[in-house]
Amino acid sequence: MRDAVGEALFADPADIGPYLTDWRGSAMGRAEAVLLPRSTDDVQQIVRAAGRLKVALVPQGGNTGLVAGGVPDPSGDGRPAMVVSLKRMSRILSVDSSGLSMTLEAGVILANVQEAAEQAGCRFPLSLGSKGSATVGGLVSTNAGGVQVLRHGPMRALVLGLEAVLPDGSVLGQLSALRKDNSGYDIKQLLIGGEGTLGIVTKVALKLAPALADVTTGWAAVPSIGAALLLLARLRSGLGERVESFEIMAADAYALVQRYFPDSRLPVAPGAAFHVLLEVGATAAELEPILATALEEAELVDATVAASGAQTAAFWAIREQVPLAERLEGTAIKNDIAVPVVQVAAFHAEAVALFQRLLPGARPLVFGHLGDGNLHWNLRPPAGADSAGWVGAQQADARRALHDLVMAHGGTISAEHGIGTLKAAELARLCDPGKLAAMRAIKAALDPGQIMNPCKLFGKQQAG
Repeated sequence: MRDAVGEALFADPADIGPYLTDWRGSAMGRAEAVLLPRSTDDVQQIVRAAGRLKVALVPQGGNTGLVAGGVPDPSGDGRPAMVVSLKRMSRILSVDSSGLSMTLEAGVILANVQEAAEQAGCRFPLSLGSKGSATVGGLVSTNAGGVQVLRHGPMRALVLGLEAVLPDGSVLGQLSALRKDNSGYDIKQLLIGGEGTLGIVTKVALKLAPALADVTTGWAAVPSIGAALLLLARLRSGLGERVESFEIMAADAYALVQRYFPDSRLPVAPGAAFHVLLEVGATAAELEPILATALEEAELVDATVAASGAQTAAFWAIREQVPLAERLEGTAIKNDIAVPVVQVAAFHAEAVALFQRLLPGARPLVFGHLGDGNLHWNLRPPAGADSAGWVGAQQADARRALHDLVMAHGGTISAEHGIGTLKAAELARLCDPGKLAAMRAIKAALDPGQIMNPCKLFGKQQAG
């Protein structure tokens, strides 16, 4: 491998340690080395050598994943593994403001994508809390969502083309920024959301959006999820597709933020069960009457509109601090689920009742992207309990019960975080058999040597 990439190979345990632990600190993998290629040619050499040596490769971007998909499996599948970090491949190659596209390498950080788009008078309409470290390749490989899926869709909807090195060392050259191309199978779609199991993404052509003439951010306190959905309907009726984001958090989520980030200030009166953070491509004069009507109809407890850029940033900081505060609080059972928007209120009520019965004292912490039905429906241990011990004892059964309820409501067990190793067994249990068979067939056809991110998606039985 050193012959293939030279000084881009690191094997000292002190150097590779940070690449082997996931963001939550819950998974610690094993690897012989970390490889840091600088070009597609380097990646090709790595993949070809791995095929000859039967070495497992674990592609990694910013290592901000939440299902242990970007770190080696702790127990492995009996073969040596190496992490392939794309962070040195971080060049923005071109920005086409007239064609609303950007071409760049996979290691570019999301915040830098947003900045480059803004400098060109455009915007890249995908954002999430880890934008300062998440990379484009990782966002593509996990089909990341974030706070603007409501209007612009997930990463899959924002990828025009990509380049990737496939398991046999060949290069998939679908990097074109064309908006139309009906020339056979769209192979790049297999790589998007494939979690690095079918190849290593090296370059991406992204779809940009025009800069918004007006952007207004609001905060609403609501008595229930049902009331929040009424507000969403009002916004869509009044503003159409200009509703950019519609985030929800339970009052407990804000209380947790305030505990660990005491400078945070709730922008409305306290006391409501839920809070909604919304952003629209409209003026305050257009948004305020909609909020006023909702207040008159007693659908809201209180509401306000950000009066400055600083206030807008403060609103968003609260939302982005929720997972950080939860992490500081201790271990919890984390869930990333989605159900049809029309089912969200009923699902939530049933989930609360379910865990009052199954795990008395457990404290749900609910937040997420209500506009597209994606909730992070997490469970914290009872007050005073040993969090790590409680989670270790309850996690498998609790997650199974929640997933069964999700499926009963026509939902998915992974809305935006992916499967990784954390949910591989549940995917095997709940996935449509036809889909799972097709996935296995595609994996076997493209990666017969099983060198690409083994143990992810399919579990250990698929690797080897």
